[in-house]
Amino acid sequence: MAHPLHHAESSARKFGGVPSDYQAVHDWFDASKEHLALFTHRAMRHHALGLFEAERVFGLTLTNSAGRDIPVRWIGEQHIREDCQGRIPSMADWLRRIQPEPWMANGHIDRHPGDEPCGDPRAAWASEVAAGRTVLGLKDWMAARARPATQTA
Repeated sequence: MAHPLHHAESSARKFGGVPSDYQAVHDWFDASKEHLALFTHRAMRHHALGLFEAERVFGLTLTNSAGRDIPVRWIGEQHIREDCQGRIPSMADWLRRIQPEPWMANGHIDRHPGDEPCGDPRAAWASEVAAGRTVLGLKDWMAARARPATQTA
């Protein structure tokens, strides 16, 4: 299927009512096309987790114009199966196919002057001792560093 309208028409044939009864659900599943108009946009919602997210957004059921209550999950399953060759993948099925790039890993925390050291404070304390900036023991050094933050709060 190429367009949410075609999915909505398919839903109307399958569950009754008219396409507009289902349009919002199908638009939601395909909303990621706004960011990437390739089939890979489906990684955002075309999976089992997406089905449960759709229920949280639209409720467990919707009442079509024929007065029939249709589970939103059924509508989502129909949409995903039509787009994914009859299967409902897991989110992991999509994520494990992402090609890792260097920028995706090895994140860092921006440091600003005066920030508390990240990680094990013993390394910062040992560096202070080695540089001759303190003669305090670790416990006293940590307490001395905590006092200014406590006094300003």
